[in-house]
Amino acid sequence: MRFGRLIGEVLLWLASLVGLACILLVVLAWTFNISLIMFRTGSMEPTIPSGSVAVVREVPAESVERGEILTVDRPGQLPVTHRVIDVQPGDSSGERVIRMQGDANEVEDPHPYTITEARTYLTHVPHVANAVHQMSNPWVLGGVTLAASVLVGWAFWPRRHT
Repeated sequence: MRFGRLIGEVLLWLASLVGLACILLVVLAWTFNISLIMFRTGSMEPTIPSGSVAVVREVPAESVERGEILTVDRPGQLPVTHRVIDVQPGDSSGERVIRMQGDANEVEDPHPYTITEARTYLTHVPHVANAVHQMSNPWVLGGVTLAASVLVGWAFWPRRHT
């Protein structure tokens, strides 16, 4: 087997493994209500450094406890991820009123959050938020698509067997 053909085979196998891993991760994320949160600020440092991507799982408000790190949605604003410093029952069943504060912040958030569900922090990967964010760039997506197309076309291009 020629060296170029070997390189092509290895690249195709790597691409297929990455594709399989992506499919598996999407199924797991959907099954377990898992999503990713990017951190651009340092309000949770040193626990979660700026530039990290955190893995979070959706949970009902009844399961929220003091000391947990939660991501809560805010109408008309980006979600906020901070540590819960107080949990109180809400006005209706299944509702909680929580107060939160970032680990690096000296004061708590200005307003309490009324929630029926939230996303609890599982883990994080430091220094990858920028790379994940760049994947939404049309030029990056176009380049990845073009590279994959060239690789598949090259792999299946008819050849003379000698």
